Amino acid sequence: MLEARREAVPQVLWSAMQYSLLAGGKRVRPALMLESFAACGGSGDILPAALSIECMHTYSLIHDDLPSMDNDDLRRGRPTCHRRFDEATAILAADALQALSFELLAGQPADAAVRVDLIRRLAMAAGAAGMVGGQVLDMQAESESVVDIREVEHIHSLKTGALLRYSCEAGALLAGADAHAVEACSRYGIAVGLLFQITDDMLDATASSEALGKSAGKDAAQSKATYVSLLGLEQAAAFARRTHGAALEAAELLGEDGNSLRDFATYIMERGQ
Repeated sequence: MLEARREAVPQVLWSAMQYSLLAGGKRVRPALMLESFAACGGSGDILPAALSIECMHTYSLIHDDLPSMDNDDLRRGRPTCHRRFDEATAILAADALQALSFELLAGQPADAAVRVDLIRRLAMAAGAAGMVGGQVLDMQAESESVVDIREVEHIHSLKTGALLRYSCEAGALLAGADAHAVEACSRYGIAVGLLFQITDDMLDATASSEALGKSAGKDAAQSKATYVSLLGLEQAAAFARRTHGAALEAAELLGEDGNSLRDFATYIMERGQ
């Protein structure tokens, strides 16, 4: 799917894009899209849309690791893009992946109205009122004393949750689901997005860099407000259990078709234990 573009792209840019996109990872966002698509009775090929969301996510990781952001040296078990190449190449590789994300989505086999709706939803989820806005709030929180758990939840509902919610909604929409099923997938995506962030905070506080594939303990080192720093590990775990329950309730709205989504939420829950 990507090889057809190789000859038209400068080699160093192509290498940086491939280095980051093919570095491994959990592929949570495309997996959620595929699972939501299946749960809503979808059939056919949605790999372009699934690859699209992974390109968007990877662009965000490259930017997140930059010296002006989190200044991280390790991502998915190896040097970050700007460490492997250089900062300018990393920025441009991320820019190219963001553009490729929309190109792939525009080429997804689907009704034109559905494609336009998905492009709009992705732009909103990734943009100033979504992921990028959440990153700004997260950076501001480093220099401010954030003590309200609701503020932390708001930050991560944008920075992390927006793309996860979009992934679930997109799967439902591509399956031609009715409004009830789309809403169920949206609610599920919100809950799973929150659950993912809680367990991520717990892992950052307890796991090694080798286990995480990225630098451990960064949140505490940067004095970031997290679910663990505000609630403590025990209460953060209790919050995760309640959020896991909310995800299961949303999946229940899809009946037996939601079984795989319930299993996925449990997988996210168990990664923090």
